[in-house]
Amino acid sequence: MRRCALLLAFVSAALAAPGPAGWVPVRWPWSDAASLELLATTPVNCLLLRDLTPEFAAAAAERGVSVLAIIPPTPDAVAATRKAVAAKAAGIVLEGDFPDAVVAAIRDAAAALPVIQIGPRSRLKPGASPISATNQGVWPGIGAPDENARRAGPTSSNAWIDTNTGFLRGAHAAGATILWIANEPPPKTAVTLEGYQHAIADAAMSGARWVVAFDADLAARLAKRDARAVTQWRRMADFLVYFEQHPEWRDMHEFGQLAVVQDPARGVLLSGGILDMIAVKHAPVRPIASPQLSAEKLAGATLAVNVDQDALTPDQKEILRAFASAGNTLLNVPPAPVDQSRVDRVTLDKSELERTNAIWTDVNNMIGRRNLGVRLFNVASVLSNALESADGKTLIIHLVNYADYPVQNVTVHFLGDFKRAVLLGPENSIKKLDIYPTDDSHGVDVDQVGACATIRLEK
Repeated sequence: MRRCALLLAFVSAALAAPGPAGWVPVRWPWSDAASLELLATTPVNCLLLRDLTPEFAAAAAERGVSVLAIIPPTPDAVAATRKAVAAKAAGIVLEGDFPDAVVAAIRDAAAALPVIQIGPRSRLKPGASPISATNQGVWPGIGAPDENARRAGPTSSNAWIDTNTGFLRGAHAAGATILWIANEPPPKTAVTLEGYQHAIADAAMSGARWVVAFDADLAARLAKRDARAVTQWRRMADFLVYFEQHPEWRDMHEFGQLAVVQDPARGVLLSGGILDMIAVKHAPVRPIASPQLSAEKLAGATLAVNVDQDALTPDQKEILRAFASAGNTLLNVPPAPVDQSRVDRVTLDKSELERTNAIWTDVNNMIGRRNLGVRLFNVASVLSNALESADGKTLIIHLVNYADYPVQNVTVHFLGDFKRAVLLGPENSIKKLDIYPTDDSHGVDVDQVGACATIRLEK
C-alpha cells in the first residue's frame, strides 16, 4: 500500500514537470515491446536505447515513455541521427567525445528534438544545455583496503568512500540545473541490490539523477523474468520513486557555514578532491564556483576556503577580504591548477591528491570540532548532504549508508531552532523524531539507517 501511495505521489509530481526536466532515465538493453512490462509500477519514463525501432518507440509512447536514441561517435553519426528521427525517437543522446562540427550537424539533423551529450567530464559545460550529463563516474561504495591505504591520507580515521557527490555538487554550483551521471556498473560484476541503491542515492542526494544501468547478469535474468531479479528491480525502483516524489529537494541550496570557492576548470569536475574529503568528515559544505563568487553567495558562511586565488578578479578578491574583515575565517590556498583536459580523467592523479591532502590538513585544522551546521556521530560508512529551503524554514539532511548492512544509533546535531523532526526513507514509514538540546545546538537520534534515509526538520 505504501509503495502504491508513493508511486501516485510521483505521478502527480511528474504531471507538473513534463519534458526533459522530468525524465527519469534508464539504459534499456532490450528493443522488444514486451520488455516495457518491466516498467509497470516504476517511475521510469525515459529509456536510452542503442537499437531503436519505430515499433518499440510507438509502444513506449503509448505508455507515456520517452525513448532516446544513443548515437556513438562513428563516421555515420549524422545518418544514424536521421534514422532515429524517422523511428520517432523523443530525443538524441550523443554518447562519447564528439567534435563540435559533428555535434552541430547532428543538432541540425535532429531538428526540434532535444540533443543530450553524455561524454567526458572534461567536456561538460554546466548550464550550457537543459541537461548536463557525463558517462564518467566512480562506482559508489566503500573503497577496498589497498585503496584506503593509497588514498585516505588525513581522512584515514574514516573509511574512504568512493562517491560522485563532490563532482555533482561542484557541477551544480557551476551552473548545471538538471544533471545526469550515466556511469555503468563495473564490468564482469554482479552488483548487489545495495550497490544499485547506493548508485541511485549517491546521485540523488546531490540533486542529480543516475541513469540506471543493469549489469549483464541482472539484465539476463530480467529478460527471463526471473522472480528474484524482478524483485530486485522493484526495490531499486522504490529508491527512484522516493527521490522523484520530492522534486522540491532539487531546488534547495546547501546548508552550513563552510564555503569552498573553486574554479570549475581546476579540479571541480574530478572526484577525490577537497569537496569529497570534507564530505568524509561529515561537515556540510557550500561549493561556490569562483566565476560566481559574490557577497550574496557567502551570506551565512563563517569559514571560507579559497582553492584558486589566481582565478578571481580583483573585485572578487575584495569580496573575500571583506568577508575576513567582518570576523570570518578565510583560508587562501596556494594555486596549483589541475589538468582536466584529458578525456579519460575521473579522479585526481597521485601528485594532485598529495596536494589536496596538504590542503586538507589546513582545512581540517580550521574546522576542528565546530558545528558548522550539522554534525554526525556513529556514521563511519555514511555520507550526508544538508539542504535548506529558500525561506530557511525547512532543513533536509540526506544520509546515504554505503555499507551492505544497516548502521545503527546515528546521532545528528544541527544548528537552528527547529520545532519538528521526522525520518523518511525509501523503505520506511515516516517516523517522528524527538528533538533535544545539546551544548551548542539541538539533536535527534536515529535508531537505524539502511541504504538511505532523510531527516526533515521544520521550524
